Amino acid sequence: MEYYQIIANRIATLCKERGLSINRLASMSNVKQSTIDNIMHGASKNPGIQTLHKIALTFNMTVSEFLDFPSLNEFSFDDDAEDDE
Repeated sequence: MEYYQIIANRIATLCKERGLSINRLASMSNVKQSTIDNIMHGASKNPGIQTLHKIALTFNMTVSEFLDFPSLNEFSFDDDAEDDE
């Protein structure tokens, strides 16, 4: 699984747990709907820290809490290193 898919899945899971739609998340977080949609559909493969911070706050989490979950903790960026060169 790719990094951006892990982030999108995290957002989807938290929305489901809290009974929020993606549209409601965008409204509550003050992040443009198009930005959220781009994250969820893979058009934005590396969302910025400000965006993640706003999303995390909407879930009453710190960025650290938002990013601290098994799928991401087990992810290896080594596989992406070749893509950056």
